[in-house]
Amino acid sequence: MDQETLDRLAIRALVENWVLWRDAGDWERFRTVWHDDGRMMATWFQGTAEEFIAVSRAGFDKGVSILHFLGGHSADIAGSRAIAQTKMTISQRAAVHDVLVDVVCTGRFYDFLEKRSGRWGIVLRQPIYEKDRMDPVDPAAKLTLSKALLERFPEGYRHLAYLQTEIGFKVKPDMPGLKGPQVQALYVRGHDWLEGRAL
Repeated sequence: MDQETLDRLAIRALVENWVLWRDAGDWERFRTVWHDDGRMMATWFQGTAEEFIAVSRAGFDKGVSILHFLGGHSADIAGSRAIAQTKMTISQRAAVHDVLVDVVCTGRFYDFLEKRSGRWGIVLRQPIYEKDRMDPVDPAAKLTLSKALLERFPEGYRHLAYLQTEIGFKVKPDMPGLKGPQVQALYVRGHDWLEGRAL
């Protein structure tokens, strides 16, 4: 196989390993998908990869239920740099107003990647949140949400943000969605990354 094909396979494997190892709580292998200066952006967390591993592990041990599922994938590669986009869903289960619910959020992982010493790793992961929904686990349960709290957050992740706020997280209110200035600014950063500019 040529080098580009090998790079594409390595990048796809990295993206899949992120999801499998994180959701399984395989923290030592999960650490290997990041570069040392890697950063994670999420609704409930923004910081270094090491900090993200620590808080994810603590949540996992306390029973926080956040799972991921992947779909289609594309990677733009420019030498030792790449931008990967991967369709995904985030599924989180928790109690909201004493009703156990599942929130499913559909979007994309938008990954800034770099190949260093022959190894691809994540430098920045920025999810794009496209749409979400909340459903009681018991379909007979009655759930009434606060309209004011729901409307504090963008349409793409407002139910996820509602749940996360209810269980005590401080949720970032301006993450990129399917459309709008935040996602357009992210695309510009991705273009600049492939052109060799610093993040």
